[in-house]
Amino acid sequence: MKYTITILTLLAGLLIFSACSDSTVSSSEADLTIEEFNSEAEKRAPSPGNQTIADIVVESAAADDAEFTLLLAALEYTGLTDVFTGGDQYTVFAPVDQAFLNLVDALSADLDPDVVESEGPFAAIDDLLGEGAVANVLLYHVTEGRRAANSVVPKNMRAKDRKINTLLDGASFNVAFGGTISDIAGQEASITSADNSASNGIIHVIDTVLLPLE
Repeated sequence: MKYTITILTLLAGLLIFSACSDSTVSSSEADLTIEEFNSEAEKRAPSPGNQTIADIVVESAAADDAEFTLLLAALEYTGLTDVFTGGDQYTVFAPVDQAFLNLVDALSADLDPDVVESEGPFAAIDDLLGEGAVANVLLYHVTEGRRAANSVVPKNMRAKDRKINTLLDGASFNVAFGGTISDIAGQEASITSADNSASNGIIHVIDTVLLPLE
């Protein structure tokens, strides 16, 4: 029950954050974005790259325009980094740093400041939601196999949303035409960059941390 109430509080915070955002997209711009995305999604799956998923995340976290600093920190905190260094194929829906900052900001009022200061925000989230909460969130962003955008995103608006079963005990989320994701907590995320190819899978970059509501 505590977990459910906290997630609802988190979602309210995210909605407030979105409502206060200064950035707006016109209808025509949104349509163009969807058309461009689906044009990319219809292309053939990319060939495997030379780096593992873990290598790509680590390299990106160290770059000047780093996107995955907090994703790497979360993987290291949970001990899941090694999962993405081997030969098994995975598809990762990878939240950018701002997505994690939004999550921590939405939860900040409920996090224990002493835990945040001494052990960091991920430990504080586990302290609030229960041990393993951060690991479960990360597993909810991963599905088995090599799934390019053309097998993740529906081909047209009339097509049924595609269900993505994740590594979190079969928990799933849906992907709609245009690359919009709906998680089981009722919030939406967008795929902002698709088909980043690794030797052991594919990375799709997303703008919101997906939430498994159990």
